[in-house]
Amino acid sequence: MEFIRTDGKNEDFVENCRLLDLDLDRRVGRQIKREKYQKYNQLDEIQEAIVVYDGHRAVGGGAIRRYDDETVELKRVFVHNEYQGQGIGSRLVILLIEWAVELGYQRMILETGELLVESCALYRKLGFKVIPNYGPYVDMPESLCMARNLRKDAF
Repeated sequence: MEFIRTDGKNEDFVENCRLLDLDLDRRVGRQIKREKYQKYNQLDEIQEAIVVYDGHRAVGGGAIRRYDDETVELKRVFVHNEYQGQGIGSRLVILLIEWAVELGYQRMILETGELLVESCALYRKLGFKVIPNYGPYVDMPESLCMARNLRKDAF
C-alpha cells in the first residue's frame, strides 16, 4: 500500500469521498437524515488529504482541515470495503495525525456516529476520547464527537 499526500481537489480523493457517502447512506441512511451533513463535508477547504493506493488503484483516503489555530478536524476517512480489516484505516489516521503535528496543531477533533461501530473502535484505539458535540454538531444527537491531544500523544 502506498499513502500519497495530496489535497481535496485530487480526483481519487473526491471519488473516495463519493464512495464514503454511498457507504454511509447504506449503513445509516435509514436511521439518520444524512443530507443535513452535506454542507459540513465540502472538499473546497481541504488542503491536506491522503489517498491510499494498491498499485494504481485508489482504495481509501482521508483528510484534515483547519478548525482553529490549534485544532485540526479529521475528515472523510474511508477505506473501501474489500480492504477493511487490514490495518489500512489505522495507518491512514496515524499518518494524518503525524501531518497535523508537522503543521503545528495541538489537538485533533472529529465527528462520527455511534452507529459506525468500526470507526468508533478505530478512533478509540488511536487515543481519541468522546467530547461534547462541537460546532455544527451541537444539536445533532446522532453525532458523536471525539478529540485527541496531538503533542503528548503523538506517534
